[in-house]
Amino acid sequence: MGEIKVSPDYNWFRSTVPLKKIIVDDDDSKVWSLYDAGPRSIRCPLIFLPPVSGTADVFFQQILALTGWGYRVIALQYPVYWDHLEFCDGFRKLLDHLQLDKVHLFGASLGGFLAQKFAEYTHKSPRVQSLILCNSFSDTSIFNQTWTANSFWLMPAFMLKKIVLGNFASGPLDPEMADGIDFMVDRLESLGQSELASRLTLNCQNSYVEPHKIRDIPVTIMDVFDQSALSTEAKEEMYKLYPNARRAHLKTGGNFPYLCRSAEVNLYIQIHLLQFHGTRYAAIDPSMVSAEELEVQKIRLHTSNEQEEQINSQ
Repeated sequence: MGEIKVSPDYNWFRSTVPLKKIIVDDDDSKVWSLYDAGPRSIRCPLIFLPPVSGTADVFFQQILALTGWGYRVIALQYPVYWDHLEFCDGFRKLLDHLQLDKVHLFGASLGGFLAQKFAEYTHKSPRVQSLILCNSFSDTSIFNQTWTANSFWLMPAFMLKKIVLGNFASGPLDPEMADGIDFMVDRLESLGQSELASRLTLNCQNSYVEPHKIRDIPVTIMDVFDQSALSTEAKEEMYKLYPNARRAHLKTGGNFPYLCRSAEVNLYIQIHLLQFHGTRYAAIDPSMVSAEELEVQKIRLHTSNEQEEQINSQ
């Protein structure tokens, strides 16, 4: 039994934040599932987009922490969409339904790629205020699967799960990372054949981001230095694509740092969102800003002290 699934934090999250289901397409089978937490007065919230294997609740630690500091946060789970244009059109309709003009997007892996594609899709009438791209990529050809992208819909669920699990870390891991992988495996088990097949199709369908269309959007690139599904070349490509992006490097964290290194990830998210405080694009309740900034400074101080101690002890 995975530790996260039975943890007090996860159970508290499930019992206090309701899961909503919304249909915005003519096709009733396309259902968006989402958690919307924090002050409704915020019109430019932070929206989380999960990886291929993820559901909306993989970001529960971000939702709990950030709403506690006064942010409005929405975590999503996609309906079954088979191409990027269809996804972008559906996501735009969802934002219209939620009456959100502009949003900040945090995308993990596939979620980060879709966030970039959506920013590109809406560049003439911008809907994306900023991007946080976690272990993400800008070109699907890095997976060398573009030739199989059109056949995922034919494959049985067990085969699709095997493909996804092949990217999960193996070998010795620290307890937090092992718990994170257990939780993601559990989430993967909850996805049906069409959900998995459509996400793998989006992940591998031949496509790349056109940077000139989104170059004015503030970006933070978040990645890890230990084992993850992303190659060094893919990371370097992201740095080249966004030369002015802030970089948030985590020493460890694997594929799912938002689960196993949540305190660091939450800190980097806050630092990214600080630049919008006091503007109409703030994702935080203005009355909570000073307390939240104090908390960030305390964590920063604590982190730098820890790093100094590590250096001194070496």
